[in-house]
Amino acid sequence: MSKSWRKISITIFIALLFLCILFVAFSFVNGSPYTAQSISDEYDLPIGQSMFENQSILGKNNPIELPLISNGGFLLHQLAALDIQGIVMSLSTGIVPFDFSTISSEGIDSYGNVVDIEGPGYLTFEGDKLAVKGPDHYVWGYSAPYKWLEKTEKGVDVVENGTVVKSVPADEIKNLNYSNDYYNNETLRSWYNYDAQVGSTFTLEKGMSGFSDGRNNISSADVPLIFGQDVVDYAAEYPTGSPILLYSGNYTPQAGEVYGTTLGSHPEYGDGLREINTIQFVEAWNGTIIPPNSTSSGKDYVYFESASDAEAPGGSAAHGVCPPARALRAAVTAEGFDLPVGMSWDENAVMFGFNPANDITVTNNHDYPVKLNMWTEGSGTGMGIYCQVIRYIPNE
Repeated sequence: MSKSWRKISITIFIALLFLCILFVAFSFVNGSPYTAQSISDEYDLPIGQSMFENQSILGKNNPIELPLISNGGFLLHQLAALDIQGIVMSLSTGIVPFDFSTISSEGIDSYGNVVDIEGPGYLTFEGDKLAVKGPDHYVWGYSAPYKWLEKTEKGVDVVENGTVVKSVPADEIKNLNYSNDYYNNETLRSWYNYDAQVGSTFTLEKGMSGFSDGRNNISSADVPLIFGQDVVDYAAEYPTGSPILLYSGNYTPQAGEVYGTTLGSHPEYGDGLREINTIQFVEAWNGTIIPPNSTSSGKDYVYFESASDAEAPGGSAAHGVCPPARALRAAVTAEGFDLPVGMSWDENAVMFGFNPANDITVTNNHDYPVKLNMWTEGSGTGMGIYCQVIRYIPNE
C-alpha cells in the first residue's frame, strides 16, 4: 500500500471514529433505553429455544435496524468489529443495527449471533440480560407423544401436537403406512382390534419435554437436528414418557462391580423357553441409561414366552426372567438404589403381574447418569448372566 493511500485510510478511520463519538454523545441525550425484556417482547425472541454456535438469536426474524439519529452509540460495536463497510452503510442510510451487547451477558455477540458455545445451548434470561447458556455436563428430558393415533368410535384420529390432522375410518386402518423399526401396520391393526379402547392412544412419533435445564419442548422433527439420530433411536426403544439422556459432555465413565448368576435348570417350565426369556430380559435392559434422580424401565417392544404355572395368575408366567432380574437387582441395590419396582427379594425376583421389560423400574438416586450393561456368556442351563453399572462421573 502506498503512503498516500495509507494516509487516506487513516484519515477516513479517524473521521469515522470522530463521527461515532459525536453520535454516541448525541444518543446519550436523545436515545431511548432498551432492555432485554423489551427487545424480547417487541421482536418475539425465541426464549428457551435450543441454539448452536453462529445461529442468530432472532430466529427467523429480520435483523433489528434502528434510526441512527437516536441510536448513534450503536456504531461503537461496528467500530469494535472493524466493520468499516457497516459503518459506511449506517452513515449513508441513517440506519444502524442493534447492538445486542447492551442487553446480553454471555453467549451472544453484538450482532445477536451465538458465540463461545459447545453443543446445544439455549436462549434464556440471566437476571435482566439475555444469554445463550451452553449445556452443562448433562441435558436430559422425557419422551413425549408428538404424533399419535387415538381410537374413536368409528376408527382412529391422527393427532399431531394436539391437533387432529386426519380421521381414518376403521376399514381404512389397514391402509395406514406408519412404521419404524418397532411397529408397522400389523402392529397398529393389532393394537386397534385387541388392545385399545375408545380414547386409547398409540404413539407414532416422539418429541421431548421436561428438560433438566428448562429449555423449551421440541418436536419430533427437531430431536435429531438438535440432539442427533441416536437419541431418536434410543427413545423409540423405550416407553413414551421415559427419561432420555440427550447430551453428555466432560465426564469420565466409571465401571461398577460386575454381578452375575446362572440360568440353572427347571425342566418343569421348559429350559429352552427359560433361556429365550433370559436373553429377552437382557435385551430389554442392556444399554439403559438413567439420568440423575430419574426412574426408567427397560425397553418397549420386547416379548416373552409363557409357560404353564398353576401358581401364577392366569395359569402361566414368563419363566426364565428371574435369574437376570437377580443380577440386575444385585447391581443396582449395591449402587445404593432402592429395590426396583416390580421385584422382590425372593429367589423368584420378578413379581407376578409385572412385565419384565417395561413394568419393572429402576430409580437412579445419584446426581449423575448411570448406564446399565447386561450380557450373557455361554448357553443352556449353565449360561452366565451379568449386570454392571457404569457411572458417568462429571469432571471438575
